[in-house]
Amino acid sequence: MSRAKTPTDNPVNESLKGWIKEDLFIDFDLKHCENVSNLIKLYIDYYNNERPCYSLNYKTPIQYKIESGF
Repeated sequence: MSRAKTPTDNPVNESLKGWIKEDLFIDFDLKHCENVSNLIKLYIDYYNNERPCYSLNYKTPIQYKIESGF
């Protein structure tokens, strides 16, 4: 838990919140969505497992793990 108004305490959490806000709130009309928590869970799964990452040469984390032998 970060201190109030101190996003540098938890940059990973703040980054994820930013992605969720950018991708979900712009692309979907969440005012009328009945199952927002399920949509956020699906997005977190996508974010952690399927989203190509710049730091991994645009590979998904799963592709990177398979190719590097983790």
